[in-house]
Amino acid sequence: MPPEPAPTSGGRADVDRRGLTTLSIGHGSADFVQGALPALLPTLVAEHGWSYAMVSALVLAMTVTSSIIQPLFGVMSDRRSLSWLLYAGPILAGAGFMLVGVVQTFPVVFALVLISGVGVAGFHPEGSRFANYVSGPRRATGMSLFAVGGNVGFGLGPLAMTLALLAVGPSGTLIVGAIPILLGMGLATQGHYLRRFRPTQAQQNADRADLPEAWGPFARLAGVIALRSVIFFGLVTFVPLYFVHVLDTSDTRGSLALTAMTLVGAVGTLVGGRLADRIGRKPVLLGSMGLLTPLLVCFLLAGPTLATILLGAAGGVTIATFSLTVVMGQEYLPGRLGVASGVTLGLSIGVGGVAATLLGVLADSTSLTTVLAIIAMLPLAALALSATLPSAQKATADAAARQGFDPDGPLPRGEPAGAISRS
Repeated sequence: MPPEPAPTSGGRADVDRRGLTTLSIGHGSADFVQGALPALLPTLVAEHGWSYAMVSALVLAMTVTSSIIQPLFGVMSDRRSLSWLLYAGPILAGAGFMLVGVVQTFPVVFALVLISGVGVAGFHPEGSRFANYVSGPRRATGMSLFAVGGNVGFGLGPLAMTLALLAVGPSGTLIVGAIPILLGMGLATQGHYLRRFRPTQAQQNADRADLPEAWGPFARLAGVIALRSVIFFGLVTFVPLYFVHVLDTSDTRGSLALTAMTLVGAVGTLVGGRLADRIGRKPVLLGSMGLLTPLLVCFLLAGPTLATILLGAAGGVTIATFSLTVVMGQEYLPGRLGVASGVTLGLSIGVGGVAATLLGVLADSTSLTTVLAIIAMLPLAALALSATLPSAQKATADAAARQGFDPDGPLPRGEPAGAISRS
C-alpha cells in the first residue's frame, strides 16, 4: 500500500477532516473532566459538609491551572511546538481527576484538581495551533469543529459523572478519570499525521517577523472573553446547586440541565463558526451577547422544565462564540498563535473561574438567586465592549502603520481580504 501524501501546512482549499476529528477528540477528552467536576460538587457538599465557597474553590483550582497558565504553554509552543502535549495533556487530566472522589481531605482533593488542570492547560494552545494549521482558509469553521469537540466533552462530563455516582458513589471518579486517559493513549497514534501539517520553525519565525500585531484590539477582545467566561463558569458552578436548592429538584436533574446547556452549546458552536465565515466574526459576537441577558432573566423566572430549555438556549448562544473569538485573537496576533490561543482559550477564560469562587462567597452570604441575577446582567457589559472591536483587516493595518510594516504586505495567515473585512 503506497504511503499517504504529506499534507501541506498552507494553501489548503478546505478543512482536513481527519486532522480536525483527531484534534476534536483530544479537545473533548481534555475538557471532559472540567465538565465532570461541577456535577460532583453537590455530592462533595453532602459527603463532607463542605461549604459553597470550598467547592467553588475547587472550580477555581481547576480553572487557574487549566486556563490561566495556558499562555505559558503558548509562549513555549510559539518557540518550539510541543506536539506531544496533544495526548499527554488528556492523560494527565484524567490521572489527576481519578482520585478526587476517593480522597477524604480537602487539601489533597484541591491538589489533585490542580494536577488535572495542568493536563487540560497543556493540551489547549497546541491543540488550537494545529486546528489553525489543518483548517485552511475556513478557519472559523475549522475552529468551530475543533471547539465542538471540547463542548461535547464538557457536556458529557456531567452526564458521565452522574451515572458513575449513581452506580458506585463518589469513587465513580475512578471511572470518569480513566476515560481521557484511554482516549489520550489512542490519540498518541495520530501524532505523526498531525505533525506533517506543522510549518517548519523557519517558516514560523518568518511569520512572526512579517506580520503586525494588534495588541489593543486583542486586549479588548480578551476583556469580552473574560466577561463571557464569568457568565459561563458562573452558570456551570451554580446551576446544579440552583436546581437542587432553589427549584427543589434532584442532583440528577441539575446535572442534566447542565448537560443540556453544554450540548446545545456544541450545536451553537457549529452554527456560529459557519455564520462567522459567512457574515463576519463581530456580528455573531454582538448577536450572542445581545440575546443572553433576556434568556437568563427568563431562566430565573421559570420552573424546572422551562428553565432547562432556556438554559439550553443560553448555552447555545454563549458557547457559539467560543471558537470565533479564538480565531479573532489569532487574526489580531497572526504571528503568535500560541500566545493568542493561550490567552483566548486560557487566561481570559480563567477569570471566570476566579469570579466563580468570589460568587460562591457571595452566594453563602446572600443566595444563589442573587448570584445568578448578577450573572444575567454581565452580557450587557460584554455587548458594549464587543461593539468597539475592529475588523482584523483594520486592526492589523493600523498596527502595521504604527509598527512601520509595509501596508501592502501580507494579511493575517489564511484570510482573504473580503472575509476579514466582514468581521
